[in-house]
Parts: sequence; structure tokens; C-alpha cells
Amino acid sequence: MSSDIVKRVLAGDRRAVARLITMIENDGDEARRALADLYPYTGQAHIVGVTGAPGTGKSTLVNELAKVYRGSGGQPAHSPRTVGIIAVDPTSPFSGGAILGDRIRMRELSGDPGIFIRSMATRGSLGGLARATADAIKVLDAAGYEVIFVETVGAGQAEVDIAKTAHTTIVIQAPGLGDDIQAIKAGILEIADIFAVNKADREGADNAVMALQMLLDLDHASRPTLHHGVMMGEEASTNESDSGPAPSQEQGWRPPILKTVALHSEGIEAVVEAIEAHLMYLKESQTLYQRERERIESELNDILQQELMRRLLDRVKEGELDDLIQRIGRRELDPYSAVRRLIEGEQFA
Repeated sequence: MSSDIVKRVLAGDRRAVARLITMIENDGDEARRALADLYPYTGQAHIVGVTGAPGTGKSTLVNELAKVYRGSGGQPAHSPRTVGIIAVDPTSPFSGGAILGDRIRMRELSGDPGIFIRSMATRGSLGGLARATADAIKVLDAAGYEVIFVETVGAGQAEVDIAKTAHTTIVIQAPGLGDDIQAIKAGILEIADIFAVNKADREGADNAVMALQMLLDLDHASRPTLHHGVMMGEEASTNESDSGPAPSQEQGWRPPILKTVALHSEGIEAVVEAIEAHLMYLKESQTLYQRERERIESELNDILQQELMRRLLDRVKEGELDDLIQRIGRRELDPYSAVRRLIEGEQFA
């Protein structure tokens, strides 16, 4: 059946895409075979990550960005493109599935045949993404979706995994939510390719922009060669307005800080222009290959760890792991020695 579903996915069959993603979430062997067949057809989509603290308006912004890409949200920056959206939601404590809050906010997009929306449960994964997110992206990519938005769950500064998955990462801030402090926390500045200060019609929006600008200036002054793995020049301009980016190959990419009011569709076209400008920068500066290589390396390490863990636990006899935990709890054995014995296949009797 895998060959049939592969053909249907490549033909853009939405039901086949949805079914294969469900199979991936259930971690079946058939899904892995289908992914292997689809892999040669991937690598065409522009993957855009959207992250930020809860309440910043991530879903609303993604909704408006998708409308612009489809040519229905004002003046599009280019001809309409097909859009895939993966919205990672918290796991329901009752069903184990996604709460689907993002689908509720994006319901006006559901009638567009050029948009595919999928909510995914984190199922205990940290970093803001579900374990199956990377594979779901491959399915949408192979199905021909040109721009794929990945919206993280909204857990705060821990959500740096999106930078390993996306080509372009948008970090959303909002006034009045303590985001001046969030911006200082480790990882936030480094993963952002674009800053969007959403809900900019609220009091404090200008202060949020100024705080981000100051932090970027400090970050560039102290670490001029580090930003998301991209070389930054010491002469990077600190006089950019919040109207858009001004990148060049010599100075590197300086994340633009853009004001938006997603609820009223304000400032969305500028964000789309910044997304497109960042992709052009990645291509012209030849850092797209570097970022793709880092993404593949990270994914390979994750899969390797999962597979080695699975094989190791398959070797452990029933009840042996529980006995081992009890011995560690009684301080008869330390955790490092226990792991070493598990790996080496030693008996614990």
C-alpha cells in the first residue's frame, strides 16, 4: 500500500497527505517506507518557523501570512503559492491528541484547496515541536506545497528546536507580556531571522521595538560573527528602520523588527517581504546549503538516538528495567553504572 499512498501524495491528494501524516505520528514501518520513497522529491519548499510566547498571536499571524501568499490578504508580494501549515499544539491530558486551538483560529483558510493545515500534538516532546514534525514537513514538501509554516507550541525560550528545522525563523513578541525579559533569555536572539512585534496597536509596542533593537545592537557588538550559524560583519548597520531588512553578503543578515497587528491584517505584507528577502539572502550568500546541512545533521542525530534507545530497550527483559530503577533508588547502583551495564548487556542479578 505504501507505493499507492506515495503516488497519491505526489499527485497532491490531500486525503493521502493527511493519512500518511497520521501513519507517521503512529510511527509505523509502512510510514517509514513511504517516507523513503518520497525523500527524493523533497527539498523544494521554503520552511518558515513561527515561535513566541503564548498570547503573542502566532496563529493569527500565520493565518494572515497564508492569506497573503495565497493572494487573498491584500496585495501579494508575488504570484499565489501553495501553503502548508503545521501547528504544534499541547497534548491533551485526556485523549493524547492536539487540542486543535490553531485549527479553530485558522478555520477561514480551510476552504482554500491551496492550503493544507495539520495540528500535531507534542506528545511529551520538548523544544516546542512534535517528534513527527520533520517527517510531516517532508510529506507536505513532496506533495508540492511551496511554503510550509511550522508554528510551535508556545512554551517560551525553550523553543529553539525550530531553528534546526526551518530555513527562516520568525520570533513573535507582543507588548505587555514580559517579552522584554523573554528577549534577553538565551536562544531567543540567536534563532530569530525576523522579529515581529505583534499587537502593535497596544501601549508599549514602541518600547518593545526599542528593547529588541538595543539587544540586537549589543549582541552584534559583543558577538559580531554569530547569528544562527551565519557570519555577521562587524560593520553591520545599526540604523535600519523597522520597515524592512537591508541585508548584504558582506554584512550578513540583521533580523528586521517589524510591527504587526495581525488581528486587523496590518503589517503582514512587510513580514512576507522580509521572509522572501531572507530566503534570497540565504541563496546569494550560499548559507542555505550550510543551514540545510545542519538541519540534516540534527535530524540524523535525533533518529539515531531514538533508534539506538529502542534497540537497547528491546534487549532488556521484562521487569529488569523496573528492578534497575529500584536498585538505583536504594543507592545500590549509580545511574551511570546502570547505563553502562545496560549498553554492555551485563546482568544485574
